[in-house]
Amino acid sequence: MIKRTIQKLTEMMTILNEVKPFEQVEICGVSIDSRKIEKGNLFVPFKGANSDGHKFVEAAIQDGAAAALWQKDVPNPPAGLPILLVDNTLEALQQLSRSYRDELSVKVVGITGSNGKTTTKDMTANLLALSYKVQKTEGNFNNHIGLPLTLLRLEEDTDIAVVEMGMSALGEIEFLSKLAKPDVVIITNIGESHLQDLGSRENIAKAKLEIIEGISDNGLIVYNGDEPLLSDSLSHYKGSAELQTFGRSSENTLYPVLIAQKDDGSSFTINKDTQEYHLPVLGTHNILNALGSMLIANHFGIPFEKMNEGFSHLQLTSMRMELVPGGKGEKIINDAYNASPTSMRAAIDLVTSLSGYEKKILVLGDMLELGPNEVNFHYEIGSGVNKEAIDYVFTYGELGGSIADGAKSVLPEDRVKAYVNKTELITELKKHTDEKTLVLVKASRGMRLEEVVHELQK
Repeated sequence: MIKRTIQKLTEMMTILNEVKPFEQVEICGVSIDSRKIEKGNLFVPFKGANSDGHKFVEAAIQDGAAAALWQKDVPNPPAGLPILLVDNTLEALQQLSRSYRDELSVKVVGITGSNGKTTTKDMTANLLALSYKVQKTEGNFNNHIGLPLTLLRLEEDTDIAVVEMGMSALGEIEFLSKLAKPDVVIITNIGESHLQDLGSRENIAKAKLEIIEGISDNGLIVYNGDEPLLSDSLSHYKGSAELQTFGRSSENTLYPVLIAQKDDGSSFTINKDTQEYHLPVLGTHNILNALGSMLIANHFGIPFEKMNEGFSHLQLTSMRMELVPGGKGEKIINDAYNASPTSMRAAIDLVTSLSGYEKKILVLGDMLELGPNEVNFHYEIGSGVNKEAIDYVFTYGELGGSIADGAKSVLPEDRVKAYVNKTELITELKKHTDEKTLVLVKASRGMRLEEVVHELQK
C-alpha cells in the first residue's frame, strides 16, 4: 500500500494549506471509513447530501490516522492537526491514486463486461500468480471511488494488478481506464445489465469499449469474439494494441474443442493443445471466461500447459455458480449474486444439461435494471424453460411473476409456483427436495435469494 511522507503527498496532489510542521509524517494506506482506521492511514472524508465524513476527522486521527484530507468548502478544519486542505476530497483521492500508479512499475490488467467480471478477475489473478506477485480488486471496488482505493493498496513490488472496471453510465469506464492506464484489457461480454440507464445493448457496448481509451502503447485487447457488437466496433480499431479473441466459434484466437460438465466443475480442451483443463466451477460461460484469462496469462509468458495448476487453486467469490450441499443431500447451485437475461439463460442451460439427477428445480427471482422491456425479458426466461428437463419452476418477486407466466406456457401450472413471500416459497420448496434433486437459485443481488440457499442447507 502507499507509504509516503506528507511532503511527498504535496507533490502527488494539490494541497492548499501550509503543512511544513507535518511534512515528515508518513502516511501508510488510505481509508474512507473512520470506523476502519488503521495506524498511519490517510483518512479521506466525503461530503454527501445526507452525511459528512468531516465530522469524524478528529476521531480518525485519535484512532491512529496519520493525517486527513479536508475539503475547502467545509468550515472549521481542526487546528494543530495534520490536515491537508484540498479543493475536493474525492478528486484529491483520484489524483493521488493516479500519481501513485505512475510511480509504480506495475503492469495493470483491466476487466469489464456485463457479466463475469469478478469470475474473470479471480481466474486471471490465479493464472498470473503462477509466475508473478499479483494483487486484484477486492470485493466490488470497481468504480470512481473503489478503483483509486485499489490502486493505493498496491504494494511497491507488485508485478501485476488485476482490476475490475464497472459503470452505470457512459464516460465512467473511460475515466477509470485513463486513471489505471491498463497494459491489457478484457471485455467479457455484452448483456442486458444497465439497460435501464443506457437504453440499448449498443450503448452498453459503447460504454464497455471505453476501457481501451487508457490502454498503454502496444498493449493487448482481449474480447469475446462471438459478440458482434464488439467485433464490429473493434474491426475499425486503429491503435497500437494487439487484438485477441475468445469464444465458442473457431474464428476466435482461443476456443473450446470439447466441453464436459461434472459435479465437481467443468472440463474442456482448447484449440492450442490437447490436454484437458479442469475448472472447479460450473457453466460453459465460465469456460469462456477462463479462455479470456488464459489469453492474458499467455501474453505474460505463462505457458498453456502450466495453467491447470492455476485453475486447481481457484477460489471464486461466493454465490457465483457455487455448488453446495443441502440439508437433505440435494445439490444446490448458488448463483444468487447477480442476474441478467444472458446469465440467467446460461445457468438454466447448465442445469438442463447436467445428468444424474431425478429432479431439477429452478428458483428464479427478479432481474433488476432492465429498463422498459423488463416484463418481456422475464417472460422469455420462463417460456424458454425445457419442459423435458425441468420439473419445477419457483419464482420470487413481482417481476419473478412474469417468469412464472412464461413458464406456464410450457409447463403444467402445478409445476410452476410464484411467490412474493420468501418464507412461503422456502416452505413449499422444501417439500419437493431430496438427495436426488438439483436446485438452481438465481436472481439479482437485491433479491437476497441466498437466504433460500441457507434455509435449504439447514
